[in-house]
Amino acid sequence: MRRELQIFFTAVMFYTRIPCPRWVDHDAANLNEATRYFPLVGWIVAAFSWLIFAGSKYLFPGEISIILSIVAGIFITGAFHEDGLADVCDGFGGGWTKEKILTIMKDSRVGTYGVVGLIFILLLKFFSLLQFGSLPGLYFALILVTAHSLSRLSAVMIIFTSVYAREDADSKAKPVAQQLRLKNLLIASLWAIIPLAILVYINMLMLAVVIPVVLVTIYLRWYFKKWISGYTGDCLGATQQVNEVVIYLSILALWRFM
Repeated sequence: MRRELQIFFTAVMFYTRIPCPRWVDHDAANLNEATRYFPLVGWIVAAFSWLIFAGSKYLFPGEISIILSIVAGIFITGAFHEDGLADVCDGFGGGWTKEKILTIMKDSRVGTYGVVGLIFILLLKFFSLLQFGSLPGLYFALILVTAHSLSRLSAVMIIFTSVYAREDADSKAKPVAQQLRLKNLLIASLWAIIPLAILVYINMLMLAVVIPVVLVTIYLRWYFKKWISGYTGDCLGATQQVNEVVIYLSILALWRFM
């Protein structure tokens, strides 16, 4: 039990800025196993974002409350996934060979492609979440949990079905960028399926949300493999960010048929 708690807290420590017990270290083996809890971490991020929204809406207009909830999500993760998206936009936008793309993505500076990518992804999040802001509180929370967990599962799927692209050993994502065991994939899938199943129970049409997520994930996996023969930690962050927005947009589109 202590070993499993250590793996869980390792995931929390690596994927968020939440303080963890001192007995949790940066053991590489635990960090690799911790991927099974990546979607569960999405629950935590979503819950924190929703709590900030729910509290701030009593003081501010809905638009400001949505912005504060987005900021809360970025704060609790340390912009971990947004940073990956920006690096991917810069790398694939400015590089034409595997070596050049990987070099650009490793650069800590953000270029034009990265800035534009972040602007568009944040705008899409804001205007999508703004449509959900008037929903009953728990329904909005369920949408957030589904989006955060399912989008993280899509990143786990890329780890499971692809290979790590960098040959050097000093990448910050190297410890989690390993071939996953089926057991870890199944556990990760469970954390994403639970909120989705509740959403589908409320309305069966919501099951269709899975289709665009699967298609986008397959495309991104193909695209990463084509250009860099695999993926990096930045690619996983970009996959999570893109699919989070895809889920919001899919739910909004499905509302037209409800």
